[in-house]
Amino acid sequence: MTSLMAFLFVLGVLVFVHELGHFVVARHHGVRCLTFSLGFGPKLLQTKRGDTVYCISAIPLGGYVKMAGENPEDGLEGKDDEFLSKSKWQRFQVLIAGPAMNLILAVVVMAVVLYQGAQVPVYEDQPPVVGSVSVDSPAAEAGILTGDLILSVAGQQVDSWEDLAFEVARKPEREVEVVLRRENSSRTVLVTPVGRTEFQIGDLGVGPRVFPQVAGLAPFPKVAQAAGMQIGDVIEAVDGYQVTLQSLIERINESEGSSLTLQVRREGMIRDINLAPESVGDAWRIGVSLMPESRVVEPGPLEAVTMSIQQNYEWSGLIFQTLGGLFTGDTPTSQLVGPVGIAQMSGSAASIGWVPLFTLMAMISINLGILNLLPIPVLDGGHILVMGLEGIARRDFSAQLKERIMLAGFVVIMTLMMTVIYNDLTRVAWIERLMIWR
Repeated sequence: MTSLMAFLFVLGVLVFVHELGHFVVARHHGVRCLTFSLGFGPKLLQTKRGDTVYCISAIPLGGYVKMAGENPEDGLEGKDDEFLSKSKWQRFQVLIAGPAMNLILAVVVMAVVLYQGAQVPVYEDQPPVVGSVSVDSPAAEAGILTGDLILSVAGQQVDSWEDLAFEVARKPEREVEVVLRRENSSRTVLVTPVGRTEFQIGDLGVGPRVFPQVAGLAPFPKVAQAAGMQIGDVIEAVDGYQVTLQSLIERINESEGSSLTLQVRREGMIRDINLAPESVGDAWRIGVSLMPESRVVEPGPLEAVTMSIQQNYEWSGLIFQTLGGLFTGDTPTSQLVGPVGIAQMSGSAASIGWVPLFTLMAMISINLGILNLLPIPVLDGGHILVMGLEGIARRDFSAQLKERIMLAGFVVIMTLMMTVIYNDLTRVAWIERLMIWR
């Protein structure tokens, strides 16, 4: 239920803002709007104000604004309040307003999120120097060692851990060349990232050279809490040996309940904390949740907006790389997400708090804005493209030609929809079990 409610909230806001952009600009230019609908199909709730019917429809996977004289087959009367009676410049403004509103929403929402303060991993923008290699991981099998500096993945230069994560995430179960530097010499290894989670995110099995930080204290076992550990503590060493997030977990499990001395950094000071892990199931625990060491960023209003613009700019670049990868084969179609996948992510984000949920909303909003600007017939970008071509030709295309163009766009969109729906179904355990061909 949480996933459904979070999904309806996120999608409802995004669709409303998108259609509001079309509606406001259309009304500004004197276009008569007949319907403003959230959702498609049969109308569940509706009310009429002036010439417009405002409604909520049964299928919550989008929305639309129906304008008078929007299509030649509508029976044009040549009135000034019809969409096609307006100049191409005015129609362009109406069409681009929806995607533009999604782009603006992404910046505004992310600025609000960032203004609340954010924890940023200290390693994220640092060079990808390997600090840990998981046992039996693809990296371990390929011979990657701690201390190696990863230079590129599949020919793409990676300057930071963020770059590395993105390049590897797109290549699950696919052998790629990884160039690294070891002891002032470069070498190339072949690695096949393993697909993690139901979204098949590629993973090498390497971690940054960064200390683990206490993100939370568990109610059971209360070992760490009883020993005096606090949220925010950074664990630098165990029994005098420096640790990473992975090696700390391994060291706790290897202890089998023996006493450990943790060197903890708190407010710039190092202190020793003695504790003995307790057995929970088939593992040993000290009662903490861990994350890579992070720093807190607390920007002012203007700085939050600037950071939001920068973040959305980076997301846009990743979106275009991903879209380009669909044509070159670098992006597996199995990673495409549809309504069920978005609902799952929305539910997971909502269960953590409003900050992750609104961050997800901003990410989906920038995706929706960019995707709607693609020059694919049926989408806003497709209509803009056709109108631009008509401007170059200095004549309007025939209704038959436009129908063919829109049909081609419809086929592309339906193919994409079938792909993402299939992917979504494979992520539902009981349905996936019925797919005997997988």
